Amino acid sequence: MRLIKNLLALVVLALGALWSLQGSGLVGGSFMTGQSQWLYIGIITALVGLGVVWANRSRP
Repeated sequence: MRLIKNLLALVVLALGALWSLQGSGLVGGSFMTGQSQWLYIGIITALVGLGVVWANRSRP
């Protein structure tokens, strides 16, 4: 179960990073490209994913 949570959290982290890059305009090809709201949504999403990974790591 812990492995599944970590994998899902890593997917959320990766999506957040991608959305941040698209929002900042560094990755193109989407309606999100250059839209600053997606930069912020991506940062928050990546932090949530990182938090879940960190929480799963701390538990015995």
